[in-house]
Amino acid sequence: MAVESHIQQLIDKHKKLEENIAEEMSHTGWDELKVKSLKQQKLRLKEELERLRTDGGVLYAAADRH
Repeated sequence: MAVESHIQQLIDKHKKLEENIAEEMSHTGWDELKVKSLKQQKLRLKEELERLRTDGGVLYAAADRH
């Protein structure tokens, strides 16, 4: 399904952001603003994932009843 594919893409992006944050913070004198920006992006992805999972669950439940 298209929604499942989109969710997987978001999961992959979320994981990549986690890796980028860890990489940035592993350096001495890491850039606080860059990490903050990456964390904000990660949070937005997480929120979108939750919305899609919640909305998708409602859609799947409705489809099962028909």
